[in-house]
Amino acid sequence: MTCTQVTKRDGSLAPFDGQKIRQAVAAAGRATNEFDTQEAQRLSAHVIGQLAGLACPGIETIQNHVEEALVVAGYWRTARAYIVYREQHARLRALRHTLVDVESTMDEYLEQRDWRVNANANQGYSLGGLILNVAGKVTANYWLSHVYSPEAGHAHREGDLHIHDLDMLSGYCAGWSLRQLLTEGFNGVPGKVEATPPRHMSAAIGQIVNFLGTLQNEWAGAQAFSSFDTYMAPFVRRDAMSYAAVKQAMQELIYNLNVPSRWGTQTPFTNLTFDWTCPADLREQIPYLGGEEMPFTYGDLQPEMDMINRAYIEVMMAGDAKGRAFTFPIPTYNITPDFDWDHPNTKRLFEMTARYGLPYFQNFLNSDLEPHMVRSMCCRLQLDLRELLKRGNGLFGSAEQTGSIGVVTVNCARLGHLHAGDEAALMARLDTLLALGRDVLEVKRKFVQRLIDQGLYPYTRRYLGTLRNHFSTLGVNGVNEMIRNFSGDADDITTPAGHAMAVRLLDHVRLRMAEFQEATGHLYNLEATPAEGTTYRFAREDRKRWPDILQAGTPEQPYYTNSTQLPVGYTDDPFEALARQEALQGKYTGGTVLHLYMNEAISSPQACKQLVRRALSNFRLPYITITPTFSICPKHGYLSGHHAFCPKCDAELLAQQAHAGCGCAAATGSSTRSNQEGAPA
Repeated sequence: MTCTQVTKRDGSLAPFDGQKIRQAVAAAGRATNEFDTQEAQRLSAHVIGQLAGLACPGIETIQNHVEEALVVAGYWRTARAYIVYREQHARLRALRHTLVDVESTMDEYLEQRDWRVNANANQGYSLGGLILNVAGKVTANYWLSHVYSPEAGHAHREGDLHIHDLDMLSGYCAGWSLRQLLTEGFNGVPGKVEATPPRHMSAAIGQIVNFLGTLQNEWAGAQAFSSFDTYMAPFVRRDAMSYAAVKQAMQELIYNLNVPSRWGTQTPFTNLTFDWTCPADLREQIPYLGGEEMPFTYGDLQPEMDMINRAYIEVMMAGDAKGRAFTFPIPTYNITPDFDWDHPNTKRLFEMTARYGLPYFQNFLNSDLEPHMVRSMCCRLQLDLRELLKRGNGLFGSAEQTGSIGVVTVNCARLGHLHAGDEAALMARLDTLLALGRDVLEVKRKFVQRLIDQGLYPYTRRYLGTLRNHFSTLGVNGVNEMIRNFSGDADDITTPAGHAMAVRLLDHVRLRMAEFQEATGHLYNLEATPAEGTTYRFAREDRKRWPDILQAGTPEQPYYTNSTQLPVGYTDDPFEALARQEALQGKYTGGTVLHLYMNEAISSPQACKQLVRRALSNFRLPYITITPTFSICPKHGYLSGHHAFCPKCDAELLAQQAHAGCGCAAATGSSTRSNQEGAPA
């Protein structure tokens, strides 16, 4: 067999050219005067003969064969010079990777040619975005070239795995204790403005907004508070607040948390978890406001919790001045056995869900989760490290005083293509990548903890101090395409054989993570990473290397299905999706959620309530969302379903017998999370 193609260093294929080998060997011989052109031809022929049995050898492989031929032939000076030459050029290539081309970096952003400009749905094209983009490239190169190992940097650049949030020199996501903030106040950082514990709702809202916005600057991902309604209820009781006053406070909270005040002109990525009914472990506890003990317990405050929940829902339902839904804070509702399905607020909750699909529902009815776990992580100092724990509070939330130090996602589709039909080889390569991901996360944990101790994140040091309870997160991407490539497209994740393979894959990853956890003493979790930009990046990198690889999307815009989700558009039956995903979703110990996509708004709050109740009662999925399709017209606001143009505007124009365009095209989307599953928006 004759070698016809070579794999270049960027992964692309090029025609094999033996003349280049002859020229390189001859040049090496001339440089040392050890052999002539005729001997160079003989050595080159030997190398080309060895390459004949290889399919698409890489550049480094070819150079290894040249080096070996020189050593075997006894041309030691030439071999030594050749080795030095390779090393020097390897350093130059690494330097080019590290250096940032100022002109191209600026122009790519200004002309919006860089894929990163649109990779984050919460970041707009702006001066702040430009600053973040430029700084992010420098930071990413620092991580890859000066912090992580060369093997990790190579694996990331080659697309074997993806190290998330390289543009931030920080940890990933964090859950904070709202009770601690309200009890101690926003203070404790030398040289910064200090506030005493809040005595009134307005002061508490101000401190919450400042806290989440400030801590967001010290982390790459979501910032979360648990038990929001439970901990805020004492302010309502103490000041005998009217409903109008409570609603005004919720309006101030929501509007302020949707302002793009975060680095890079981004909105702070925030999550609030609502208990709905006071949790058993808090019912007998006494709140303190402004350092003063209150004459009631949290369990006495259900009417005040109801006011907060009603106000929050009504403000979120109303949207902004143009009727657009608020993106943040993402609300997570704890559905516990004592959840009141007939409360008036329940109708409001599911009316909001049916229209906008905003909430996440956390399943305490029929899953492995326990309500107290969202508050107890900071107290569990004697953890069984052989046990994989649940991180708590869903894909974009974290339980109190815990979170994730970082995320590494494995390109599973590539594994299926490279090891088609050989599951043992696939799992062996998966083990190699998981171990590499472990090493990345262990290095990051030590590095970020050192920066915390040095004071680079002053508020994290004040309110957290240690990463002991933060998880190292591993994720998978493109499992559906892995199965398709592995089976020659005979199966995918919807077939019995494909589904079984996906289960085996997740079980294998869980087993390895338990081993990592026991060996390192650090917490590990498995996440269904959203991979909004990563799923495209993996697909593009693979298409360059293997044009025949099976992918979703089009040849021009390929992508991989997120994690172990169903293929996009596979079913619009929510209960079929639930049945097919139940076994897989329960394998994840960190962030995961099943989005139940609807073609339009659900017919009624009652229908939405029944859907969620049946889903959580009959299926052991930890988190679900309902995601209806809706549109927003700048003039008429909310429109149920998908509309390229506003039908109300069209009707008005027809009535007026106008000739052309109302200039009122509706902005269409499947709620605020449409880009987190399947084909990212």
